[in-house]
Parts: sequence; structure tokens; C-alpha cells
Amino acid sequence: MSDAGRKDFSTKAKEEITPDSSKSTQQKVKETFTDTTDRLARGTQPDDDKSTAQSAFDKSQRTSDNEAHGGATSSIGDKIKDTLGWNNK
Repeated sequence: MSDAGRKDFSTKAKEEITPDSSKSTQQKVKETFTDTTDRLARGTQPDDDKSTAQSAFDKSQRTSDNEAHGGATSSIGDKIKDTLGWNNK
């Protein structure tokens, strides 16, 4: 059971299991919107204020996001410079 105002674990699991090719454009847009709002909620609420299950799930999602998107070791500015090829590292 997820915390109030958060995407339910079973809903998230169903979305992950269902291939994108089987989803309508409306479903994809809705998932993107609800994923984004869930990430915002995840980032603004301290782990100490979450249920044990929600805290554990959020930690695993943060790890997954960091691996998929380059982690939080770089600033947003550095990531933009890297994308544009302006970083002289």
C-alpha cells in the first residue's frame, strides 16, 4: 500500500509490465504525468515521514533513476553542457 497522494504500487507494477506498444497515446501521457507527480512527491517528502514500504520503494526508484539518468553527482548545468558538448572535461 502506498502513502496517500502517491501512485499505488500495484498500478506502477501494471504500468511497468504492460509493453508500451500495447498502450494508447492517452495512457502513455497519463503515465508520464502521474510518474512525474509521483517523483515530485517522492523528492519533497522526507523518508522519515513515509511508511516503511514507501520509503524502501522510493529508495529503489531513486537508485534506478540515478543509474538511468546519470545520477545526482552532476549539476543540471553540467548535464546540459555535456549534452550540448560544451563541457571541457
